[in-house]
Amino acid sequence: MLLPALERLEARLFEPPAEPRSRPLEIGLTVVRYLYAIVRDLLSGDLNMHAMSLVYTTILSIVPLIAFCFAIIKALGFHHDFEPLIYDFFQPLGDRAPELTQRVIGFVDRARGGVLGSLGLAFLLWTVISVIQKVEVSLNHIWHVERARSLARRISEYLSVLIVGPVVAVAAFGLLASLSTDALAAWLSAHPPLGVLRVVFGKLAPLLLVAAGFAFLYSFVPNTRVRLRCALLAGLGAAGAWLAASVAFAQLAGYSTRMMAIYASFAIVLLALMWVWINWLIVLTGALLAFYLQNPQYLRSGQREVMPTSRLRERLALSVMYLVGRAFETGERHWTVAGLSEQLAVPSIALGPIVDALVGAGLLETTEKETLMPGRDPAAIRLDAVLMAVREGNSGRAMTLRRALLAAPAEALCDRLEQKLRDELAPLTLRDLVAAPAPAPPPES
Repeated sequence: MLLPALERLEARLFEPPAEPRSRPLEIGLTVVRYLYAIVRDLLSGDLNMHAMSLVYTTILSIVPLIAFCFAIIKALGFHHDFEPLIYDFFQPLGDRAPELTQRVIGFVDRARGGVLGSLGLAFLLWTVISVIQKVEVSLNHIWHVERARSLARRISEYLSVLIVGPVVAVAAFGLLASLSTDALAAWLSAHPPLGVLRVVFGKLAPLLLVAAGFAFLYSFVPNTRVRLRCALLAGLGAAGAWLAASVAFAQLAGYSTRMMAIYASFAIVLLALMWVWINWLIVLTGALLAFYLQNPQYLRSGQREVMPTSRLRERLALSVMYLVGRAFETGERHWTVAGLSEQLAVPSIALGPIVDALVGAGLLETTEKETLMPGRDPAAIRLDAVLMAVREGNSGRAMTLRRALLAAPAEALCDRLEQKLRDELAPLTLRDLVAAPAPAPPPES
């Protein structure tokens, strides 16, 4: 429940004004709406819990993850270029960064030493997959996506990223380092326009590379379609926040003498945990920004639970069956839950239980590629069965209660209404719904 003051603030921010606003004021209010929505969701605690869960998973998986990346790039002869990337990650920890980097490299060398055996290597591979899976769960939560990737898609897509990602990262940073060589710098300086571009690119390149990494994460990991423009803008914002946090945390680490005195050598562990937590919080906040950029209609509701009314559930069920049935009959696009969610302007987390109820009733089927097909011939799918499926199906959030001691007159009235509905829909099938002509537009006044 929102406090009355926050309810009044949300009303002033999100409800349409009685009179039109000037364009500068509307732009300013739009920025405030995004800031308010992000801060509100951060204070709600869900993102913080996901970030802390990812910190725990990172502790378990950082060594096997780096060992896996080392094995890939060592085969290509780039393994000496990967250690500076680890140092850059720990650099905000100040003087402790070289020590922590060497410790991680030492753990990685032992993990790559062939002393673990097949069972140990299988465990390391499982931890590598699990960290990406947990990132997907967190980003799916932000995007209101209820269904994760199938097991086959997880293994194939995760491993492809783990193989290609380190190579691309090392190549990008190697290209950046090549711009700093003496010969190339002297040649560029001899041509003033190119020299200025080199200086500007040298200043912006780290920000752009980090932003590209964040943008790829936001567009690839969620099990839904993310527009490239939204992912790029969110990646740029997250990269700016990460660079600012790096500078601020480096200053904090430099002044943390009291922590060093109390915790001694264990302070480096605490600083590392805090830095990893901040990184994951920035990643999740950027994903939240990408979600709101693509779905500004959810700025007011945010991450609060969205449940359609019973009336809307029935209409959504008929709409889902119509779209899937039409695609089956005409050979159009193959629908997924994410595609239906975008088409119907309904969060996936609200549409998922409706689709599950239809699948459970045998009216829909899910293919290996997670597309939806009619469960049987559209001519054999009665429309009253569609409504009964979502009425009797589980909402997915609580135990379903189907019987109660009802008042006899009320129950009799409801039975008559339901029977009339069945009589009206009994002759109609999904094929009839698909073949029905589109309603004529209303006459212009």
